Amino acid sequence: MLNLQRLEIFVAVVNAGSFTGAAASLGLTKAVVSFNVKQLESETGVALLTRSTRRLALTESGERFYQRCQTLLQEAEAVLDDVRRDHGGLSGQLRITSTPEYGARVVVPALAAFSSLHPQLRIQHVASSNHDDLIAGRFDLAIRLGQLADSSHHAATLGSFEILAVASAEYLHQSGEIQTPEQLAQASWIAHSRLPLPMSWPVTTPPGEKIPFRVSSPPAVTADSASALLAFALAGAGVALLPDWLVQPEIDALRLCHLLPDHRFRPQGIFALYPNTRHVPEKVRCFIDFLKKQMAESHAQSKI
Repeated sequence: MLNLQRLEIFVAVVNAGSFTGAAASLGLTKAVVSFNVKQLESETGVALLTRSTRRLALTESGERFYQRCQTLLQEAEAVLDDVRRDHGGLSGQLRITSTPEYGARVVVPALAAFSSLHPQLRIQHVASSNHDDLIAGRFDLAIRLGQLADSSHHAATLGSFEILAVASAEYLHQSGEIQTPEQLAQASWIAHSRLPLPMSWPVTTPPGEKIPFRVSSPPAVTADSASALLAFALAGAGVALLPDWLVQPEIDALRLCHLLPDHRFRPQGIFALYPNTRHVPEKVRCFIDFLKKQMAESHAQSKI
């Protein structure tokens, strides 16, 4: 029978790219890590890693084995979490990733409140603008924004938000007022570096007609995060499309102007993604429900 701790050591070696790195992350000696990987290869009867003086690499069999190990370890951790919960509440580790901006404004405050309710649960939040792989990153949960791409993971819809076109008064004073979609398309744009060129979105007009909106000219400025786009917009660099939860305070404080407020860009979704395993950990289900409730209460308060 395979030893789960040995599987965890093997996965740590692959993730770290070395025996030394895995030993440091696990609090073991390099010799213990090396011995366990050798024993695992002996038990399976195949070479899982190719070794050189510079780096380690997975063999073809090792790659398949690595993927299965990650799934098995996650399911084993989920079973342990449920057993622990039955004898004293949620425990273990809850590892979550989200974008830095949405994390700071929504996810982290919710995690802090959730942690106070479950003091035996260890919380780890990873802020990243990249869509990190849940399995490779050992994430229990990822909060994703926008349009959800096809995925093998489970997804729970948490809500949605509006996308607003904004610019500073300084920029509008220099370039002229923007009162039509055509004028907006011709503005100097601040765009996310992941957006395809030319930039295009569906827009709903005041009468409810859906029209294509297209910016054919290259953006004047590109950046790789929403916070950077916001900073450029505040500095008067041009027009940006940004989520309402990020820019509404700036609009309320008159630091940014909401352009074409009677036109509506396609709303974006908020999703909780979690690995597609047979056993969904109770800590994941509980936090998704908790975050939904927090978001609903916050939305209700904002309407008052």
